[in-house]
Order: sequence, then C-alpha cells, then structure tokens
Amino acid sequence: MKTVYEILKGKGKEIWSVRPNDSIFDALALMDEKNIGAVLVRESGKLVGIFSERDYARKVVLKGKSSKETPVKEAMTNRIACVKIDQKIDECMALMTDKHIRHLPVVDNDQLCGIISIGDVVLAKISEQEFIIEQLENYITGVY
Repeated sequence: MKTVYEILKGKGKEIWSVRPNDSIFDALALMDEKNIGAVLVRESGKLVGIFSERDYARKVVLKGKSSKETPVKEAMTNRIACVKIDQKIDECMALMTDKHIRHLPVVDNDQLCGIISIGDVVLAKISEQEFIIEQLENYITGVY
C-alpha cells in the first residue's frame, strides 16, 4: 500500500505558505499563481494554520469582509490535522473523510515536509488499484 512519502516523491515537497498578518488577498493571489486550493500559515517557521478556498468562502465572502484588508489569521483554520510521512494513503483518506478536510500537512520528526490534497490521495489510490487489477488480469490469463 502506498504511503504519503510516495505521494510527495511524485509531486514534490514544495511548501507554499503565508504569514498570519498577510492579507487574504495575498494568500488568494499565491493560491491562484500556484494553482492550489490551500496554503499553509507559518510564523517564525512554525505551522500555525491553514487557509483554504473553503475558509475564504465561509469566513470572508459570506461575512462581507474585504480580502485586501482582512489578515489571514482572521479566516484561517488553526486546528490542523497532520499526517506523518510513513502513513498509508487509506489512513489519510479516512482522516480527510472523518474531518471533512481536503488538505493535510505532512510532518517527519516534527518537521513540516509537504502537504497533500484529497486529489493526490485519490490519484494514488486509483494508481494502486489499477496495478492490482492488471496483476489479477495477468494471473487469470496466464501472462506474466
């Protein structure tokens, strides 16, 4: 079964982040530039939150706040679920489903080393299942 490490190896360990006092507009601009749905919020190198498109919709737009004047810290999620680099993708999928989240920061020895999305997990799971199906087809047809 695939692990978070294998997902990061394939997609890279690039971490995009903003600071708590950065404007929501700046966070959204970064998310647009990098084509990502969430950005980590770090202060002095420490992970303090995550800001997602969902946070923007629910905590900024629906509240009538200005994205240019509101700091990220007012809309970010500060209770962050993280996964370890050696966790299985099924565990990540279960956590994302249980917590209704789409992004998981990845830690290794208490060091932030990446972030994975539900899309990354689903692609890894599909790839894994396609491999199993191919192996079963080869077994059934006698082709090795």
